[in-house]
Amino acid sequence: MGRELIQKRIEDRIRNSKLGEIFITADFTDMASSDAASRALLRLSDTGIIRHVMRGVYEYPEYSDLLKEYVAPSPDKVAHALARNYGWTITPSGDTALNVLGLSTQVPAAWLYVSDGPYKEYAFDRIALKFKHTANRDISRVSYMTALVIQALKTLGKENIIEGVMKAISATLTEAEKQTMLREAKYTTSWIYDAIKMICMREQS
Repeated sequence: MGRELIQKRIEDRIRNSKLGEIFITADFTDMASSDAASRALLRLSDTGIIRHVMRGVYEYPEYSDLLKEYVAPSPDKVAHALARNYGWTITPSGDTALNVLGLSTQVPAAWLYVSDGPYKEYAFDRIALKFKHTANRDISRVSYMTALVIQALKTLGKENIIEGVMKAISATLTEAEKQTMLREAKYTTSWIYDAIKMICMREQS
């Protein structure tokens, strides 16, 4: 397959994606070799169709008519792109978990994730991404949402799992996610599972 055709196919896939999506070379290796896909992404970056975020990571940028500038890349999406690239399982942790769940509007000073990969730190646009290795059962054998809620509850601490927190978490979950969470979280710390039962079994107001 010629260079122009490879680039056209990759560009078409990107343009059919949502604005703000993050891409890595491996997302296109079904179309071309890793080297060819990497070169195509560099050329698309040079033309302004995508934005280079960090080595091997690109964004399909979103322009804000209100702000008259491009929206900054999502740190969470960049973190998940890096995890996808290296084959890691990751879950937001600490204040990052609270932010992702909407329990805090404070932007984390550093975006922290627990991971089954190595300890790693990355930076882009003055944003720090930190991956902390963990081999615990709270992320490796459960769905993303279950792992996220467990990490958020750990961050808050047992004494801070109040009615408003449980109501807010419950409102973010679908019924299917609640049933999955009740099944998956049985073997986590007992007070966390007790909180999850109250979150998942509560009636929506």
